[in-house]
Amino acid sequence: MNRNELVEAVSERTGLARSDAAQAIEAVLAAITEAMRVGDTVTLSGFGSFVAKSRAARTGRNPRTGEAIAIPASRAPTFKAGKGLKDALN
Repeated sequence: MNRNELVEAVSERTGLARSDAAQAIEAVLAAITEAMRVGDTVTLSGFGSFVAKSRAARTGRNPRTGEAIAIPASRAPTFKAGKGLKDALN
């Protein structure tokens, strides 16, 4: 399912116009992104948690030349599925 299909599904289930459903989805995604950017965890009970995890700096290798390269520290988004989502899939 892509973003347009998600907008269509939300629009059908809620009775909202497609433009209103698209705005609602954009607002939710923006709120989750902003919370993770500042270091907060976003927990949706029964669905899961969105967390920004820190990755330490490390040394990697250029696969073409074998030369060592420095990979800087970074933050990566992660998602941990909740019990309700796991149960719905199994």
